[in-house]
Amino acid sequence: MNATSAAANRGRRLTRVNETSAGGFVLSADGSECVALIGRTSRGGRIDWCVPKGHPEGDESLEQAAIREIAEETGLEVEIIEPLGEITYEFSAGSKLITKTVHHFLMRQIGGFLTVENDPQHEAVDVQWFEVEGLQKSLAHDNERRIARGVQEWIARHK
Repeated sequence: MNATSAAANRGRRLTRVNETSAGGFVLSADGSECVALIGRTSRGGRIDWCVPKGHPEGDESLEQAAIREIAEETGLEVEIIEPLGEITYEFSAGSKLITKTVHHFLMRQIGGFLTVENDPQHEAVDVQWFEVEGLQKSLAHDNERRIARGVQEWIARHK
């Protein structure tokens, strides 16, 4: 929670909410060791590059949610290679204190092309391929940079 949120919520009781999302890193079908990242506009107006992900809908499994979210936010058809891990973090939104767990998968492109036109929430403003070796500099969030190391390790094991 940032200082502004903490000050605004002082004296108010926050409702705790748990959320789950799924998504991940999609390797390009061309063998270039690139992954698709989405750009979201930050509060400061800059583009933050991050991993495509979203909430399961209905009775979707984490894997089904990840595949659907990737298609919506990047335009790519994918298959899952393996789980990469999960991250958990907290943030406040209005009167809620949200604990969010995001499940990440390593995937490969099996079709489609990069586009944000199918993103129903229009959260992604751009989508691009990024070299895996440069992810530590490209990704906006520390926790996603940590998960990205698993992508690098997988590539090293499969060369």
